[in-house]
Amino acid sequence: MRILLVEDHEEIWDFLSRRLRRRGFEVVLAADGQEGVDKAGSEAPDIILLDMNLPIIDGWTAASMIKAEAKTAHIPIIALTAHAMSGDREKAIAAGCNDYHPKPVDFSRLLAQIEALGGKAAPAGA
Repeated sequence: MRILLVEDHEEIWDFLSRRLRRRGFEVVLAADGQEGVDKAGSEAPDIILLDMNLPIIDGWTAASMIKAEAKTAHIPIIALTAHAMSGDREKAIAAGCNDYHPKPVDFSRLLAQIEALGGKAAPAGA
């Protein structure tokens, strides 16, 4: 299973990509919203983890752009944000995200959210 991780903070994408890869996921990285939109189309991810506070194009706009394209509209998106304010989950869902995860990341909860959206890691040795 391929995950597109759109995150501009190196320590967060490093932490998440290493932990996801250890669990059998293939991880594709994008460092800004425009790169995330581009890679959603070119890399055919099974799920997208999308930071909402990104350079170039913010996560809200990137989610809307991904969901507006027929080629990528079906890809589930989990919003990642440090802005866990009242109404942010609703705003993320309205932008096209399928789920919402506040930072700091609770990795086991994030894995459960990925699995709930159909994301299963490859079996060890596969």
